[in-house]
Amino acid sequence: MNHNETAVVRSPEQVLAANKTIRNTYTLLSMTLIFSAVMAVISTGMNVSFMTGLIANIVAIALLWLVLPKTANSSTGIGVLFAITGLFGFGLGPLLAHYLHAFTNGGQLIATAAGGTGVIFLGLSAYAMQTRKDFSFMGGFLAAGLIVVLLAIIGNLFLQMPALHLALNAAIIMLMAGFILYETSQLIHDPHVNYIMMAASMFLSILNLFTSLLHLLGALSGDD
Repeated sequence: MNHNETAVVRSPEQVLAANKTIRNTYTLLSMTLIFSAVMAVISTGMNVSFMTGLIANIVAIALLWLVLPKTANSSTGIGVLFAITGLFGFGLGPLLAHYLHAFTNGGQLIATAAGGTGVIFLGLSAYAMQTRKDFSFMGGFLAAGLIVVLLAIIGNLFLQMPALHLALNAAIIMLMAGFILYETSQLIHDPHVNYIMMAASMFLSILNLFTSLLHLLGALSGDD
């Protein structure tokens, strides 16, 4: 066995540990997605204001940045993650309510965006799992792309260009697709990955994918 072959061989214990991490990540991700969806339905039914939704998102981001990294190696991290995803779901309510009230086919747009998000995530994740390809090389490109998109979003707050808004949502969809491949690859190839942090990262990719897909479908429907 040569050096290159030795580098990629894993012991049975390492394989079992990796499989356990993958299983824990997807189980936690599924549970948080369900909880977030329930909170979104509650928020939509309550008809909360966009300001209330914004506050929920800000608190979720604060927990994500400041608290989750410090608790991810303990069971407390699971509770923090549920708080984060629940707040993000609650913050989604005003957006969903807007589509339901402003579009005659708002419910169909939301369902299509949710279905499309599920198909994209499951398809890309399954591809990465099946091929076992290492997509770690995409990290730098994705980080740079995210910075460019964020700057463009800030710029468009002042420019208010519909065409740029459309292009940005399409770019976010492509970026999130890349992140899904990258994150799934991390699960497969990084033995030190934390499943709570990975579930949080995948949740954000799915959330951004859904909202951007919804915006894109709404803009293309022209029914407002």
